[in-house]
Amino acid sequence: MPELAMMDLRLREWRQSDAPAVLQAFQAVDLRRQTAFPIVTLKDAQGWIASWEGVGHAFAVTVGEQVVGNVAVAGIDAHDNGWVSYWVVPEARGRGIAAAATEKLARWAFDELGLYRLELGHRTDNPASCRVATKAGFRPEGIERGKLSYDGVRYDVERHARLASMTWNATLAWSATER
Repeated sequence: MPELAMMDLRLREWRQSDAPAVLQAFQAVDLRRQTAFPIVTLKDAQGWIASWEGVGHAFAVTVGEQVVGNVAVAGIDAHDNGWVSYWVVPEARGRGIAAAATEKLARWAFDELGLYRLELGHRTDNPASCRVATKAGFRPEGIERGKLSYDGVRYDVERHARLASMTWNATLAWSATER
């Protein structure tokens, strides 16, 4: 896969015809916990795509015509806050795709949905996800101790947030408009 600077990275609505790509993505061990139910058949993958209807805005991340990931904003509340999530298939990682897609999603959520605050969280033992959040303009806000439990093991989560009033530019510098 080419480096990000050479890629045609786009966000688009998920299609039922993307089910094979979703099924393939969720075969990765680390992605299996990123969904509320196991994705083991094409019908499961179609169900995952359909499950976003009415609960959030999820987008297929594509490079050229290939689906390489997902970005989403859900949990939108009356205070104009939303919860961001993202994943990228293993073969597309390490190229800046997740950060670029998450940054595009943030701009869309602020501009099109009128949201003010976007939040996300990652396990503290996942430094790659922390780099994605930071590169996409999300500032760390703190550690939520023991927030997640998988197979009887508790995990801390680092929360990050980005505000609409925070201007993020290519040099990774915050503007003075931050409140």
